[in-house]
Amino acid sequence: MAIRNILTVGEPALNKVCRPYMEFGPRLHELLDDMRETLIQADGVGLAAPQVGVLRRAVLVIETNHAEDEEDSFLELVNPEIIASSGEQTDTEGCLSLPGECGIVTRPMVVTVRAQDRDGNFFEYTGEGLTARCFCHELDHLDGVLYPQRAERMLSPEELEAYGEEDEA
Repeated sequence: MAIRNILTVGEPALNKVCRPYMEFGPRLHELLDDMRETLIQADGVGLAAPQVGVLRRAVLVIETNHAEDEEDSFLELVNPEIIASSGEQTDTEGCLSLPGECGIVTRPMVVTVRAQDRDGNFFEYTGEGLTARCFCHELDHLDGVLYPQRAERMLSPEELEAYGEEDEA
Protein backbone atom coordinates (compact mmCIF):
# COMPACT_ATOMS: atom_id res chain seq x y z
CA MET A 1 0.00 0.00 0.00
CA ALA A 2 1.10 3.52 -0.73
CA ILE A 3 0.01 7.02 0.09
CA ARG A 4 -0.99 8.82 -3.09
CA ASN A 5 -0.86 12.53 -3.81
CA ILE A 6 -4.19 14.29 -3.45
CA LEU A 7 -4.88 16.61 -6.38
CA THR A 8 -5.93 20.14 -5.54
CA VAL A 9 -8.29 22.60 -7.25
CA GLY A 10 -7.01 23.59 -10.67
CA GLU A 11 -6.04 20.02 -11.64
CA PRO A 12 -8.09 19.07 -14.75
CA ALA A 13 -8.84 15.55 -13.45
CA LEU A 14 -11.05 17.04 -10.72
CA ASN A 15 -13.49 18.39 -13.31
CA LYS A 16 -13.91 15.27 -15.44
CA VAL A 17 -16.64 12.63 -15.42
CA CYS A 18 -15.24 9.26 -14.37
CA ARG A 19 -15.72 5.95 -16.17
CA PRO A 20 -17.24 2.90 -14.45
CA TYR A 21 -15.19 -0.11 -13.43
CA MET A 22 -15.73 -3.19 -15.56
CA GLU A 23 -12.87 -5.30 -14.20
CA PHE A 24 -12.59 -6.10 -10.51
CA GLY A 25 -9.11 -7.31 -9.77
CA PRO A 26 -5.68 -6.49 -8.40
CA ARG A 27 -5.45 -2.97 -9.89
CA LEU A 28 -8.74 -1.91 -8.27
CA HIS A 29 -7.78 -3.59 -5.00
CA GLU A 30 -4.45 -1.73 -4.96
CA LEU A 31 -6.21 1.58 -5.66
CA LEU A 32 -8.73 1.04 -2.83
CA ASP A 33 -5.96 0.02 -0.41
CA ASP A 34 -3.88 3.07 -1.38
CA MET A 35 -6.92 5.34 -1.05
CA ARG A 36 -7.51 3.99 2.46
CA GLU A 37 -3.93 4.77 3.51
CA THR A 38 -4.12 8.19 1.85
CA LEU A 39 -7.42 9.00 3.59
CA ILE A 40 -6.04 7.98 6.99
CA GLN A 41 -2.88 10.05 6.46
CA ALA A 42 -4.90 13.09 5.32
CA ASP A 43 -7.30 12.77 8.28
CA GLY A 44 -10.36 13.03 6.03
CA VAL A 45 -13.73 11.28 6.02
CA GLY A 46 -14.02 10.58 2.29
CA LEU A 47 -11.91 10.29 -0.84
CA ALA A 48 -12.78 9.76 -4.50
CA ALA A 49 -10.54 8.15 -7.13
CA PRO A 50 -10.25 11.32 -9.24
CA GLN A 51 -8.76 13.09 -6.21
CA VAL A 52 -5.76 10.78 -6.58
CA GLY A 53 -5.70 11.11 -10.38
CA VAL A 54 -7.69 7.99 -11.31
CA LEU A 55 -10.71 8.79 -13.49
CA ARG A 56 -12.78 5.81 -12.39
CA ARG A 57 -15.95 5.52 -10.30
CA ALA A 58 -14.63 4.50 -6.88
CA VAL A 59 -14.88 6.23 -3.50
CA LEU A 60 -14.09 5.56 0.13
CA VAL A 61 -16.24 6.95 2.94
CA ILE A 62 -15.61 6.50 6.64
CA GLU A 63 -18.78 5.54 8.52
CA THR A 64 -18.62 7.61 11.67
CA ASN A 65 -22.13 6.86 12.99
CA HIS A 66 -21.44 4.17 15.55
CA ALA A 67 -21.11 3.60 19.27
CA GLU A 68 -18.25 5.48 20.92
CA ASP A 69 -16.35 2.28 21.73
CA GLU A 70 -16.44 1.07 18.09
CA GLU A 71 -13.88 1.94 15.45
CA ASP A 72 -14.73 3.79 12.27
CA SER A 73 -15.38 1.49 9.31
CA PHE A 74 -14.35 2.15 5.73
CA LEU A 75 -17.01 1.85 3.05
CA GLU A 76 -15.63 1.01 -0.39
CA LEU A 77 -18.08 2.06 -3.09
CA VAL A 78 -17.35 1.07 -6.68
CA ASN A 79 -19.68 2.37 -9.41
CA PRO A 80 -21.90 3.96 -6.75
CA GLU A 81 -25.20 5.66 -7.38
CA ILE A 82 -27.65 7.35 -5.06
CA ILE A 83 -30.94 5.49 -5.18
CA ALA A 84 -32.83 7.30 -2.41
CA SER A 85 -32.51 10.37 -0.22
CA SER A 86 -34.62 12.21 2.32
CA GLY A 87 -34.52 15.07 4.76
CA GLU A 88 -32.18 18.00 4.70
CA GLN A 89 -29.11 19.22 6.55
CA THR A 90 -27.17 22.43 6.12
CA ASP A 91 -23.66 22.57 7.50
CA THR A 92 -20.07 23.47 6.74
CA GLU A 93 -18.24 21.34 4.23
CA GLY A 94 -14.61 21.11 3.22
CA CYS A 95 -12.55 18.97 0.87
CA LEU A 96 -9.07 17.50 0.82
CA SER A 97 -8.72 18.92 -2.71
CA LEU A 98 -9.51 22.45 -1.52
CA PRO A 99 -7.32 22.81 1.57
CA GLY A 100 -8.03 25.76 3.81
CA GLU A 101 -11.49 26.40 2.36
CA CYS A 102 -14.95 25.73 3.73
CA GLY A 103 -18.49 26.44 2.57
CA ILE A 104 -22.09 26.15 3.68
CA VAL A 105 -23.80 23.31 1.78
CA THR A 106 -27.27 21.78 2.04
CA ARG A 107 -27.41 18.02 1.51
CA PRO A 108 -29.93 15.25 2.27
CA MET A 109 -30.01 13.93 5.86
CA VAL A 110 -30.36 10.29 4.77
CA VAL A 111 -28.89 8.80 1.58
CA THR A 112 -29.01 5.24 0.25
CA VAL A 113 -26.40 4.20 -2.29
CA ARG A 114 -26.21 1.15 -4.50
CA ALA A 115 -22.65 0.14 -5.32
CA GLN A 116 -20.32 -2.75 -5.95
CA ASP A 117 -17.62 -3.96 -3.60
CA ARG A 118 -14.03 -4.58 -4.63
CA ASP A 119 -15.02 -7.97 -6.07
CA GLY A 120 -17.97 -6.66 -8.10
CA ASN A 121 -20.77 -7.78 -5.75
CA PHE A 122 -23.71 -5.36 -5.56
CA PHE A 123 -24.92 -4.01 -2.22
CA GLU A 124 -26.94 -1.14 -0.80
CA TYR A 125 -26.03 1.03 2.18
CA THR A 126 -27.93 3.79 3.94
CA GLY A 127 -26.00 6.58 5.63
CA GLU A 128 -27.26 9.36 7.86
CA GLY A 129 -25.87 12.75 8.85
CA LEU A 130 -22.18 13.08 8.05
CA THR A 131 -22.13 9.77 6.16
CA ALA A 132 -25.00 10.92 3.92
CA ARG A 133 -23.17 14.22 3.35
CA CYS A 134 -20.00 12.31 2.41
CA PHE A 135 -21.87 10.07 -0.03
CA CYS A 136 -23.17 13.13 -1.89
CA HIS A 137 -19.82 14.95 -1.77
CA GLU A 138 -17.74 12.01 -2.99
CA LEU A 139 -20.20 10.95 -5.71
CA ASP A 140 -20.15 14.55 -6.96
CA HIS A 141 -16.39 14.13 -7.47
CA LEU A 142 -17.11 11.23 -9.85
CA ASP A 143 -19.05 13.65 -12.06
CA GLY A 144 -16.43 16.40 -11.93
CA VAL A 145 -18.38 18.53 -9.43
CA LEU A 146 -16.62 20.23 -6.52
CA TYR A 147 -18.58 21.32 -3.45
CA PRO A 148 -18.22 25.11 -4.05
CA GLN A 149 -20.55 24.56 -7.03
CA ARG A 150 -23.18 23.38 -4.51
CA ALA A 151 -22.34 25.83 -1.70
CA GLU A 152 -24.75 28.52 -0.65
CA ARG A 153 -21.66 30.53 0.18
CA MET A 154 -18.00 30.04 1.01
CA LEU A 155 -16.71 31.10 4.42
CA SER A 156 -14.42 34.12 4.60
CA PRO A 157 -10.91 33.75 6.10
CA GLU A 158 -12.20 35.44 9.28
CA GLU A 159 -15.14 33.02 9.54
CA LEU A 160 -12.79 30.08 8.97
CA GLU A 161 -10.51 31.29 11.74
CA ALA A 162 -13.45 31.72 14.14
CA TYR A 163 -14.77 28.28 13.16
CA GLY A 164 -11.36 26.74 13.91
CA GLU A 165 -11.30 28.40 17.33
CA GLU A 166 -14.74 26.94 18.11
CA ASP A 167 -13.49 23.45 17.23
CA GLU A 168 -10.55 23.83 19.61
CA ALA A 169 -12.73 24.97 22.54
